[in-house]
Amino acid sequence: MRRALESLFRRVLRSRIGVAAGIAVLVLGVLGTARLVAGPADPTEGLSSRPREPITTVDPHEGDDGVIASPVPQSPRTRPGELTPEQTATRFTAAWLGGPATTAEKWQAGLRPLSTSGLTEKLAGVDPQGVPAEKVTGAVTLRPRTESFAEVLVPLETGRLRLELVAPDGRWLVDAVDWERE
Repeated sequence: MRRALESLFRRVLRSRIGVAAGIAVLVLGVLGTARLVAGPADPTEGLSSRPREPITTVDPHEGDDGVIASPVPQSPRTRPGELTPEQTATRFTAAWLGGPATTAEKWQAGLRPLSTSGLTEKLAGVDPQGVPAEKVTGAVTLRPRTESFAEVLVPLETGRLRLELVAPDGRWLVDAVDWERE
């Protein structure tokens, strides 16, 4: 018996076949243990703590709580004697388009009274010759967001100028400029 065990450990288990057989036994043992611990394969069998109906976090009788029913934006509020958002956008666009003979200093001076300080800093050093349009082709479109924030779209011959206007104190100023090509 001793010789048989000694032969088993020295020859069979140290050979490639013995190592492969040992790994196979180990893998089958792990898989068998996992299936025993995992429980039944069909979730409808056995005990289950899942709810029978979906879990809801909103009362189903309250109605729709989506964004579709968002409130209508408030009308822009302008301080008496100041320009409306449309007027500010029209004047800013005229200054922004400038013309072929407009110098950078004259262009900046025309934009400064209609712009926030942040936009004025962003436009510092910009060459007015890089403006991609020359004339307005239609009426401005106002998209009010709040009493003191509005978006204005200005159609130009090569695209559309989108201006974001703010009025924290009732005086409308352009805060952002974006260009959309057609």
